[in-house]
Amino acid sequence: MNYSCAYYTHPENSLEQAQQDKMRHIAAKLRLQPGMSVAEVGSGWGGLACYLARNFGVTITSVSLSPEQIRIARQRAIDMGVADKVTFLEQDYRHMSGTYDRVISIAMMEAIGIGNFDNYFAKLKSLMKPGGYGLVHAIGRMSPPGTTAPFIRKYIFPGGYVPAISEVFASTERTGAWVADCEVLRLHYYWTLKAWRENFAAIRPQAAAMYDERFCRMWEFYLISCELGFLHGSNMIYQILISDRRDDVPVLRDFIQDDERALAARGI
Repeated sequence: MNYSCAYYTHPENSLEQAQQDKMRHIAAKLRLQPGMSVAEVGSGWGGLACYLARNFGVTITSVSLSPEQIRIARQRAIDMGVADKVTFLEQDYRHMSGTYDRVISIAMMEAIGIGNFDNYFAKLKSLMKPGGYGLVHAIGRMSPPGTTAPFIRKYIFPGGYVPAISEVFASTERTGAWVADCEVLRLHYYWTLKAWRENFAAIRPQAAAMYDERFCRMWEFYLISCELGFLHGSNMIYQILISDRRDDVPVLRDFIQDDERALAARGI
């Protein structure tokens, strides 16, 4: 139930392991301490928020426009014993208020449309406490700006747009955000989509019974075309750390690897 790119430390890792490693990788970049407050723009199914609350003692306010996601996320928080630390709100992120030590947005930016990028980064900045910073994880492209494929635009992500990395940096420039770190993940989403496709194929009869053959064929086309796009096309994932001041994020990025190894040693 993590509908975003996993992080493969080895291509042969299972999807479950890669998603766990993705959450650890993100946590290492955030340098969380007990008592910190976190805003999550785009809750998904609640997996990351619950993971962070359980392992780092932080409080999280997370929003989504999907009633189904919010319902499942709230139940996951109860099941994992962190319902007192995580608040899931069915709310537009533009209506979030307050300030937080950390701001996270995973696989959200590509869904808002290119005309909203500046407002998006401005909102993330406004949610950060002095000295705080944020992490954005999204799909991008290494090629020049383009358009959304007609099939994806009509059936999968209406209104969505995958930006060229130049468009991302242009928006942070206009909104005055420091990009303190940028990591590009190239084949990771190819491996993720391959695992999703194989998992879907394994339960295809059940999916057809729940929906219909048309849905299954459409979903397969979506997964396969995106899988090939990340293998042979210009698509990639980028993770950036943004802050208001130049030194809110450690000036040497060694801390990410050091913290990641320390978390793995603790089994987190």
